[in-house]
Amino acid sequence: MAESRVSVYVDEDQGTDDKSADGSEQKPYKTLLFAHVQHPPSSDNGPQYLTRKKEPGADQGPGVSEANQQWVPATTSALKKATKLYDQHKRKQAKGDELALREKEEAGKRQHILDEAKKIQICQDPQLPKAVKVRLNEKDPAVIKLQSGQSEKDVDYSEGRGTRVRVTGRVHRFRSQKDVMFLTLQDGYGLLQCVLTGDLTKTYDAMTMTLETSLEMYGEMWQVPPKQHAPDDRELHADYYEVIGKAAGDKEAITTRAAADADPQTLYDNRHLVLRGDNASSVMKVRAALLRAFRQTYEEITPSCLEVTPPCMVQTQVEGGATLFAFDYYGQKAYLTQSSQLYLETCLPSLGNVFCVAPSFRAEKSLTRRHLSEYTHVEAELDFITFDDLLAHLELVMCRVVELALANPQTAKMILDLNPTFEAPERPFKRMKYVEAIEWLNEHDIKTGEGEAHKFGDDIAEAAERKMTDIINRPIFLTHFPAEIKAFYMRKDPQDPRVTESVDCLMPGVGEIVGGSMRMEDYDELMEAYKRVEIDPTPYYWYTDQRKYGTSPHGGYGLGLERFLAWMCGRFTVRECSLYPRFTDRCTP
Repeated sequence: MAESRVSVYVDEDQGTDDKSADGSEQKPYKTLLFAHVQHPPSSDNGPQYLTRKKEPGADQGPGVSEANQQWVPATTSALKKATKLYDQHKRKQAKGDELALREKEEAGKRQHILDEAKKIQICQDPQLPKAVKVRLNEKDPAVIKLQSGQSEKDVDYSEGRGTRVRVTGRVHRFRSQKDVMFLTLQDGYGLLQCVLTGDLTKTYDAMTMTLETSLEMYGEMWQVPPKQHAPDDRELHADYYEVIGKAAGDKEAITTRAAADADPQTLYDNRHLVLRGDNASSVMKVRAALLRAFRQTYEEITPSCLEVTPPCMVQTQVEGGATLFAFDYYGQKAYLTQSSQLYLETCLPSLGNVFCVAPSFRAEKSLTRRHLSEYTHVEAELDFITFDDLLAHLELVMCRVVELALANPQTAKMILDLNPTFEAPERPFKRMKYVEAIEWLNEHDIKTGEGEAHKFGDDIAEAAERKMTDIINRPIFLTHFPAEIKAFYMRKDPQDPRVTESVDCLMPGVGEIVGGSMRMEDYDELMEAYKRVEIDPTPYYWYTDQRKYGTSPHGGYGLGLERFLAWMCGRFTVRECSLYPRFTDRCTP
């Protein structure tokens, strides 16, 4: 008696293609392909595939039950299509099984090699000369002698050959060839290529080498052979090494967690790893060089400027209350400083011209590429000056800082590697009054953010300002802004009381990097300014007193270091120019 065929049920409407279905009438599958995979067809009494589905336009009301939908054998065309898809599935599965088998075999071979590698032990040869401990950037010929030419041995200290050194660093790059491994170490001071041969390439540590692994390396210093390249044209031929700290690999490898094409927020989360990259570390080194250059410039100019250190916790505002970070200070309301300007002004009578390099904070919910909530502010105040003196001083300081940075070969190389088209700005900078800028924008059909023509009194938007600067393509001193859009303490122009003796320095690619002005020196005028902007002058008594005890014409400015750095290094956003950037919704790590 012939065996009855197994019935497999497929319901496109009620079925599911997962483990919850078993192909029964109560738990049908959703597709014929899945039914074929779970219950393969055969020419010898194979399963019968029964299907049902609601017809398009059929009554969907509650009176229609599943019982009214009949199970019918799958059509020939549906079976033919499902069989074709099933054959494709089998071929793909077979290919996957073959690949898995091959990977398993490769993994087995790899594990065997690693097991054999664990048996290889290396040790220092006590007969070799004592190694000299050096940093990777050490180039003094009195300390390091480089061997050159040919040698039958990879390491040969006979007849006064290359100096044997001991260096420490992390693996920045590596590549392996047959019986040779090239490692480039970095230690924050420099880079050094190390060449490993023989058993040094066969150890377990060598076979499982990962980027950022920290090593102690011993070997002989050599000149790089002709037509070959390495940092500083030299390399270390290793005779021994030890792993100090093994870096994570595979899914946790630094190239995975801090991939260059990763989402920006992922890179900010992993900023501590991003900083190990060539570009990020170069930007930080140029930043340090600029800070040194600013301090040197302020000391060497005439008259010089003295560095002071104002407080960051204050109870007054400088740039408007809307951008203040407030906190409780022993029961009193206090703020993180927006600017150190007011404090610098109080130093002028006894200390002369002064400057500071300090953090400033702006609670400005702006996500533009040139805004930070915390940034490094280079600020200066100058006594007994005119507005023209202020502009001349600014131009001198910025140009001298650039000159000093480019005078250092290492700094200059990093700047040009980051920004190949950078050139020192030409003097004098272009002078353009605010009213002239309004005319220029309208002549070039550059609209406001609302799509309207610019008019006097508009606070020129960042996009329009940057577009104008990029078209003109040279540094601009944009001056004489309307009083109503500038800070209360700025002195009005005696020739046109509508505007202030104020200046923004605009740089191509970045926009505003400096804001400055002459300050009100008249007591009555300052008191009237407090009243105009509805600020209680009482907490500012110490600032107002400067006008009561020997006032003077004075002015100053604030320069955003990150913006200056972005301009020189060609960075798209100032966030790349801060060690750990702080901006809207970002206060970690």
